[in-house]
Amino acid sequence: MLSTVFLTVFIAELGDKTQLATLLFASDREVNPMVVFVGASLALIAASAIGVLAGSALAHYVSGKILHYIAGVGFILIGAYTLYSAS
Repeated sequence: MLSTVFLTVFIAELGDKTQLATLLFASDREVNPMVVFVGASLALIAASAIGVLAGSALAHYVSGKILHYIAGVGFILIGAYTLYSAS
């Protein structure tokens, strides 16, 4: 399960706006790359912690199957909105 979570999050994060912002911060010669790495890592940990806590809390009230459907519909709606706003 750990490898599944790692690979899923890793692939989802590749090339997203967060990675591009981190790349831009690291390209500044006046900024220590280690500071950028630690800051970006802590931000991802905090965002992931919020997701884990929210998911754990929801799981007490809603079945996992329903949560999967809600997530699926949410992704479809976001994709449809993205396609609509691109035209």
